[in-house]
Amino acid sequence: MVKQVHQPREDAEFDFLLGMSQVPVLAYFIGTWPKAIEPCRTMDLVVGGIADQYTGRLMVVRTDITRCPAATQRYGITSAPSWVLLRKGEAVAHGSGLMASAAMRELLDAHL
Repeated sequence: MVKQVHQPREDAEFDFLLGMSQVPVLAYFIGTWPKAIEPCRTMDLVVGGIADQYTGRLMVVRTDITRCPAATQRYGITSAPSWVLLRKGEAVAHGSGLMASAAMRELLDAHL
């Protein structure tokens, strides 16, 4: 992952990152079970590119579902990969599964 992607190790760190952000947050949820690994790796490339392109306008937080169960539950995450666009901790957009980079940029541009 690129430097612009934060990777919290637990829920408290996830909450800290959200609280300190002055910009919207793209919380990207990944899974480590066998069927989730490949789709999450594919989305890592998309999300990493987004993080680079939106530096200073968006914080990207790559969140392991098993390490941050409270955040996962709070935002209704039931599969991986999934993502939630947050503004001041409130979800303004969300989705799951693979998403093309152009589609993700279009969605972000509509909400930022």
